[in-house]
Amino acid sequence: MQRSVLVTGGSGKAGRAIIRALLAHGYAVLNVDTAPPPEALCHFMKADLNSFGEAVECVQRMAGTLDRRRDPLARPFAVVHMAGIPAPGLAPDAATVQNNFMTTYNIFSAATLAGVERVVWASSETTYGLPLTRNPPAFAPVTEDHRLVPESGYALAKVLCERMAEEMHRWNPGTRFTAFRISNILEEPDYALIPGWQEDATLRRWNLWSWVDARDVAQAARLALEADVAGCDAFTIAAADTVMRRPSRDLMAEHFPGVPIRGALAEHGTLLSIDKARRVLGYAPRHSWR
Repeated sequence: MQRSVLVTGGSGKAGRAIIRALLAHGYAVLNVDTAPPPEALCHFMKADLNSFGEAVECVQRMAGTLDRRRDPLARPFAVVHMAGIPAPGLAPDAATVQNNFMTTYNIFSAATLAGVERVVWASSETTYGLPLTRNPPAFAPVTEDHRLVPESGYALAKVLCERMAEEMHRWNPGTRFTAFRISNILEEPDYALIPGWQEDATLRRWNLWSWVDARDVAQAARLALEADVAGCDAFTIAAADTVMRRPSRDLMAEHFPGVPIRGALAEHGTLLSIDKARRVLGYAPRHSWR
């Protein structure tokens, strides 16, 4: 039987790439967003996930909507939750916290009520203390063991949602929650911006010069639906390299001279470690701007 997946925020950068990847691997997909996608990749449902009722209906009616049976109750196999205000500074902090926390609460609750097996969702690299203007990282490359030190309402909401996922899994052991601490997402046309960052490394110092291609986020999402993951866990999802031509060790020595380098680090290797995602999910980012 074809497995169905609800993708929230499917009209955005990551969402569109995830939908393409899931369709290519045989999944049935429903895009739930407040705005229609620029191109119709799959069935689209307009919904405001700040409404618990709308979140419940999207999850519980999804399978029936896709095959046109309109069954009153028909749960998807998984939810990939990418919806939300995507970065700090796009709305007042209070609005960002309210929107991102409550939409996540609503979709988590709707998924557990329906008995959805897996929830993959967008946390953020910002949980590690980004932008790194107040405190440097404790070590680099930053791993999932680094303490979470939110520096904005956006990051705070993500940290709270990670804790919420832990508790909701404890209440509902049949639903697995996988958080992605996603780096700055770029699409291929965005690569044209990268040469302009080379003369001033401080432009991208705020996130240790990290990034990720939307197509690699999509790869990670699909793998998280298929891998033998823990009941609740978090993974950093980034590219294998930085956006800079200068070696990663040189960047750290100049901008964060007191921060220890732990473990192996490739010449242009990411300073947000993806080793855990490689090991557990089989994640292998395929895209580079170089």
